[in-house]
Amino acid sequence: MLLEGVRLVADGLASGLAFEAIVYDEATLEATAAGRALYRLLLRDPCALPASPRAVGHAADTVQPQGVVGLARWPAPPPGTAGVTLVLDELQDPGNAGTLLRSAEAAGAVQVLATRGSVDLYAPKVVRAAMGAHARLALAQDLTWSDIVDRLLGVPLLVADALAATPYYAVSWLAAPALIIGNEARGISAAARRHATGTVMIPMLGGESLNAAVAGSVMLFEAARQRAVSAGAGSERTP
Repeated sequence: MLLEGVRLVADGLASGLAFEAIVYDEATLEATAAGRALYRLLLRDPCALPASPRAVGHAADTVQPQGVVGLARWPAPPPGTAGVTLVLDELQDPGNAGTLLRSAEAAGAVQVLATRGSVDLYAPKVVRAAMGAHARLALAQDLTWSDIVDRLLGVPLLVADALAATPYYAVSWLAAPALIIGNEARGISAAARRHATGTVMIPMLGGESLNAAVAGSVMLFEAARQRAVSAGAGSERTP
């Protein structure tokens, strides 16, 4: 996958990603403190090659590159042991997908599964929006619903649906359910609804709906809040 920019490449190096190659423009990196720190690391990296600004620009996916682009093998961190699984059901916007990956990591999700028809989780725009989550979050994509049901055998499957009756804060997220976020325009697929065991919504005081990434993030952090409260209550009961 392509990692572009000082922060992403530095985070990838710190996370132990296996880089195939990194190209960088010394002058551009020297212009910032973070760039200078990364430049010192790249001088010792056998995969890092100095290049002209034009060459770095050709390798980059953005209009104004930050002077460094890296090509890394897909990481394969294992799933976590406790927490919510996030399921992307034909979600197609790269920014939404990357934001949800970033929120999933921050909220302690155990893994993210994406159905066929979803955006490529390793596309450059998704990687940039996820801001390093790929290196630490278990991901699987191009899955059928049969694949997902097999992976989540016995796990409650909750669909995020604006028309649902149950608010997200009334759900017990301690049961470690899977949260399903649907397509931005069409919503949840018919296959997802067939397999869902419940629906959940976010009460709103105005407007028709929330952005998919915002809605998913709100629910993921409610799950994290409930786990934190439960852990705190448990520690208080411990002699």
